[in-house]
Amino acid sequence: MPLDVCIAGAAGAVGRRLTEAVLSSDAFRLVAAVVRRGAGSDIGALIGGAACGVIATDDLEAALGRRPQVLIDYTHPSSILRHIDLAFAARVPVVIGTTGLTDADFERIDAAARRAGVGAATGNFSITAALMQHLAKIAAHHVPHWEVVEYAKAEKPDVPSGTARELAEMLGKLRRPHIHLADDQLIGPRAARGAEFGGARVHSIRLPGCGNAVEVIFGLKGERLILRHDEQQDQSIFVQASLLAAERIQSVKGLVRGLDALLFAGA
Repeated sequence: MPLDVCIAGAAGAVGRRLTEAVLSSDAFRLVAAVVRRGAGSDIGALIGGAACGVIATDDLEAALGRRPQVLIDYTHPSSILRHIDLAFAARVPVVIGTTGLTDADFERIDAAARRAGVGAATGNFSITAALMQHLAKIAAHHVPHWEVVEYAKAEKPDVPSGTARELAEMLGKLRRPHIHLADDQLIGPRAARGAEFGGARVHSIRLPGCGNAVEVIFGLKGERLILRHDEQQDQSIFVQASLLAAERIQSVKGLVRGLDALLFAGA
C-alpha cells in the first residue's frame, strides 16, 4: 500500500519538487498539501502541472484531519515547532526539512515524539551532505582539531545554517575538538573566532554570490583535510532522501537527527 503523505510548504522551492515526486510515485500518495498562498486551488495545477484532485489548504490542522501517515515539512523556522506539535497531537510522524532549530528545540522534539509514540527525522536531506557528515565523523575519531565554515546568500537570516550547526554538534558528541588558545589568551575580539557549537568554532559567511555550502576543516601539524558540501541551486536534491526518511521513521519512536543516521545506522 502507498504511504499517505501530507506536505507542508507544498508550493515552495523544495515542496513543489516533493509534491511532483509524490504525485508521480506508486509508493506514496498525496492526501493533503499545505500552502501559504493559493489555498483552495488544486495543488497539481498550483505548481504548474495537471490537476490531481488534492485541494491545497493553509490550515495544517485540517490537513492532518485527512489522516496522513507522515508530515513532510519544508516551511519556515517561525512555524515549524507549531506544526510539529500539531502533528504529534494527531500521532503523525514528521520529516523536518525546515532549518533554524536549536539543540534545545531538538531535545524538546525528541521528548514530544516519544510521548506521542511516533518518529521524527531532521537534517539536510541531501545524499551527499549525509555522506559529508558520515565521513566527518570518521575523521573526528582520528583528528582532534577541526572548525566549520558555512556559506550562504546575503539574505539568509539563520546563522549558522542548520547543516553547519548539526555537523558541529554531531562531531562534538563524538569528542570535543582541541582548541590551542583559550578565549582569555586571544588578543582582539573573541567574536573573530566564530561561535561555539559542540565545542567547535563555526563561522558563517553571508555574501551576494555565495551558494549554500558547508565545509569542515581538520588540521594536524603539516597537513589538512577539508570535507565540503556544495548545493547547486537544484532543490530536487532533497526529494529522494526526504521520502526515504518518511518511510523509515514509520518504525521509529523519537527523533533521528541527521540523514546519515538513517543511511548508515550501525556503520
